[in-house]
Amino acid sequence: MDELWAKPFLKWAGGKGQLISQIESYLPERLKEGKIKKYAEPFLGGGAVFFYLVSRYKFKQVILNDINEECVLTYNVVKDNVDDLIKVLYDMEMKYKSLCDEDRQAMFYEAREAFNDERVKINYNIYSPDWVKHAANMIFLNRTCFNGLYRKNKKGQFNVPFGKYKNPTICDINNLRAVSSALKNAVITCGDFENISKFIDKDTFVYMDPPYRPLNETSSFTDYSSVPFDDESQIRLSQWYKLLDKKGAALLLSESDPTNTNPEDKFFDELYKDYSIYRVNAVRAINSKVSGRGAIRELLIANHK
Repeated sequence: MDELWAKPFLKWAGGKGQLISQIESYLPERLKEGKIKKYAEPFLGGGAVFFYLVSRYKFKQVILNDINEECVLTYNVVKDNVDDLIKVLYDMEMKYKSLCDEDRQAMFYEAREAFNDERVKINYNIYSPDWVKHAANMIFLNRTCFNGLYRKNKKGQFNVPFGKYKNPTICDINNLRAVSSALKNAVITCGDFENISKFIDKDTFVYMDPPYRPLNETSSFTDYSSVPFDDESQIRLSQWYKLLDKKGAALLLSESDPTNTNPEDKFFDELYKDYSIYRVNAVRAINSKVSGRGAIRELLIANHK
């Protein structure tokens, strides 16, 4: 039933929830025919495409990866320890909603400071009870910060300001349990996208949603990690795409369309000239200026028709 399907529990810049119906049109026929048994996503983020696919297709193996260690830690806690996470989050939500606006803001900044302090102490490679509180703080901040952004300063500290939402959903118990169930058989790793190459073969569908190439100097949201995703990274990703294509994997890549702002900028058209490039309409959901939000073209690049 629809109400039991997992949906993204983290807001994430560039999330693909609004594009799901268009992405569905460009999925490989092999997937729809049940011939693909493995799924890989090297840039997990909010996971909208994964949650959609796992509700409709049966995969024997799923590998999910992101370079953002806070994101990966949180997914692993939801997967392996959702009940303890719900207890902490529920208490945070009850406290938050009982406060006046001024005290809510104070609670937010206290949680942000605690979250940044925890980052220094946590071992991201070995599970510990500390992970639960850190994941709870991650979700709390994500649901109450400005626009649901994840952004770091030069010290690696989360620095997004308070969001002033009237009634944010902080602890969605049913969805968290549905997410935990959806992740049950998934391998969730943290690192560079190339690290999951060994999992991918001809029976794999790979969906790639990398940090988008900025359309202008003020639209960059590539600072989710300490490693910038610049044009060199985009070129390296295109080379990896070609390598996976040679393996026989089915591939679909989302990207920004530079021709929105410069009709002569054929960066991706050149990088992926040997593949099918489709332009689809999206809505820019996250921009500091309302005038910067609205209809915009994005790219879907497939190695299948």
